Amino acid sequence: MTMIQKVLYTGKTHTTGGRDGFSRSDDAELDVKLSPPGTLQPGTNPEQLFAAGWSACFIGAMGLAAGKRKLRLPADTAVDAEVDLGTTDGAYFLQARLNVSLPGLDPELARTLVEEAHQTCPYSKATRGNIQVALHVA
Repeated sequence: MTMIQKVLYTGKTHTTGGRDGFSRSDDAELDVKLSPPGTLQPGTNPEQLFAAGWSACFIGAMGLAAGKRKLRLPADTAVDAEVDLGTTDGAYFLQARLNVSLPGLDPELARTLVEEAHQTCPYSKATRGNIQVALHVA
């Protein structure tokens, strides 16, 4: 396991009530009602929050990959992240799909940027070998 030598940022939240609760960041920029997935209750769920964080980080990692090539990502670059919560033999697991749109880029270059981002994105590193992840480039 790699140890961090220099901490760049620490995200801090306080959560109560689990999937039927509330979560708030220490700076109050994040203040959300939580609800179980698939219910009609108002609020988001951990899978949506994870998908949002991963997709934002992944775009940043693609930007770094493009920058190494002296390129900029298209302005309308997007990642549609899908995080599934499911069970196998009564145990809970996650799996994910990252659907990446890099309009106007050569398909081979787009695939290269996605693959490089998947190697450098901290979320991708955290999930590697732990959950099934599919990458799709549109």
